Amino acid sequence: MESIILAVHVLLAAAIIALVMLQQGKGAEAGASFGAGASQTVFGSQGSGSFLARATAVMAACLFATSFALAYFAKEQAGYVSEIGIPSAAMVQQAEQSALPDLGELLPAPTDSDIPSAN
Repeated sequence: MESIILAVHVLLAAAIIALVMLQQGKGAEAGASFGAGASQTVFGSQGSGSFLARATAVMAACLFATSFALAYFAKEQAGYVSEIGIPSAAMVQQAEQSALPDLGELLPAPTDSDIPSAN
């Protein structure tokens, strides 16, 4: 489920970028190349401005919703975090100690040797 939401999130972000790049700025006459001033346009006689603005707003709202969903999944995966989102000192210390290897298993057992002791 999380991977589906992540894929939708990435596609929405790319679509918002494309929609913003397609829109013309205020006072810019570059929209004439897209047929913004004539009645022969695909989006009607008003041009594509309101359609693209509404599509951008809808996609931005969907991107906002997927961001919240991804944040929820991230919070669920972080199991050792307390209610306010900050791990307690005991939890951090326990996690650090469990990550360290036991050195007693790695060292060989003491045997009698010819090396004198430092005493």
